[in-house]
Amino acid sequence: MSETLYIRLASKPEQAISWLVWSTNQQEIIASGEVPDAQALTSISDKARQRQVVAIAPGSDVLLKALTVPAKSTKAMRQAVPYMLEDELAQDVDELFFAFADKVHSDSEHNCHVAIIERQLMHAWLTQLNSAGIKCRVMIPETLLMPLEGDKWSVIAHHGQLVIRQGVWQGATLDERQWQFMAQHWQQMDPVPSFVHYSPIPALPVTIECQEAPAELPLALFAAQSQRDINLLQGEFAVKTERSPAVKYWAMAASLAVVALLLQLGVKGSQWYQLNQTTAQLEQEIIDTYKQAFPNTKRVRIATIKSQLRRKVAEVSGGGAEASFLPMLAKLESAFKQVPELQTSALRYDGKRNELRLQAEASTYQAFDKFKNALEKSRLAVTQGAQNNQGNRVTGSFSIKES
Repeated sequence: MSETLYIRLASKPEQAISWLVWSTNQQEIIASGEVPDAQALTSISDKARQRQVVAIAPGSDVLLKALTVPAKSTKAMRQAVPYMLEDELAQDVDELFFAFADKVHSDSEHNCHVAIIERQLMHAWLTQLNSAGIKCRVMIPETLLMPLEGDKWSVIAHHGQLVIRQGVWQGATLDERQWQFMAQHWQQMDPVPSFVHYSPIPALPVTIECQEAPAELPLALFAAQSQRDINLLQGEFAVKTERSPAVKYWAMAASLAVVALLLQLGVKGSQWYQLNQTTAQLEQEIIDTYKQAFPNTKRVRIATIKSQLRRKVAEVSGGGAEASFLPMLAKLESAFKQVPELQTSALRYDGKRNELRLQAEASTYQAFDKFKNALEKSRLAVTQGAQNNQGNRVTGSFSIKES
C-alpha cells in the first residue's frame, strides 16, 4: 500500500488522539488531524479503509530494555527475561506483556531487546481500534520512531510531552516536570548528552547543548523513519489472518470441479463394471449423481448433462470460460503445494479475459518468486504486481493466464 494511516494512541481513553495519513511514495502528508478521545476514533474509520494502519504507542507506557541473556535458543531466552527483570519492575510480571525485537541495529553488548507494556493497556488499545472498525496489524513505540542522530539524542514535543530517543534501544517520553528533573541527572553524565530537537522545547535549568533541526509534525517525523525495529502485536496480541470472502468462491469452484471429476471417473469406471451392469443402469447412475450435486434440477437427460455442467461452471467463473478456468485452477493448486508459505487473501476470475487475479501474502519476498516460477513451469503466463512490506508480512498480486 502506498498510503499509511498513523494513529498515536493515548495513555487514557479520555485523552486526545492524533492521526496522520502519509504517502510512502511521495514522502509527504496527505491529511492529518486529531480526535478528542478514544470513542471518537470512529470518525476516522473511513481513512483506515484500503490503507495500512500503524498504531503508535506512547513512550511513557513502554519500557525498553536491552539485555544479555545466556540461553541456547531464542525461545528459552524469551522465557527467562520476565524473571530476570522481576526485581526491577514495579508490577507483577503476570500483569505485563513482553514484546521482543526480531532484529535490531548492531549491538555487540546485548542479544535481547524487549519492550514491556501493561497487558491491560494493550487490551484497551486494541479494543478501542476494533470498536471503531479500524484493523491494525502493526504497533510501534513512539520512541523507536524517532531518528537516530549518532551520539546526539533526538527530541520532539507532542501533546505537552517530550519524546526522546537516546540510542538504538533507549528512549523515553517525559512531561515537562520530568524533563526539568532529568536534566539535573543528565548534566552529571560523562559525557554530557546533547540534543537535536525538531520542535521548540522547554528551557533546561542546566547547560546542555541543543541543536535545532527543521521543524516537523511529530507523526510526520515518525512516518518518515524507514527503520522499524519491533511490532508490539505479537504473541497473544498477534493479528490473526482473516479468511477472505473469496475462499467461499474457491470452495464452490473446487466442489464443482470435484463433481466433474467424479463424473469422468464414473464414465471410465463403467468399463470395469460393464460385465455386470447395463447401459441403462449406468445412465441412471450418472443422472442420480447429477441430481445429488444439483438437487434443484427438475429434469435431467443424459444427452444434455455435459452442456448443463458447462452452464454451472460459467455461473461460477463469470462467463463461458470453463475450458480455461478448471485446468488453470488445477495448475494453481499444484503451485500452492510447492509454496505452502504463500497464502491467498483474494481471488477473482475474469471470464471475458480468461484471466485469474490473485492477491496473496507471505513472510518473505522469495515466496512470491517461487510461486511465480511454479506457475510458469505449469505453462501459465504470469504478471507479478507490486509487493509491499506490512510489518512482518509481504503482500502482492499476480495476474495469470494460459500461455
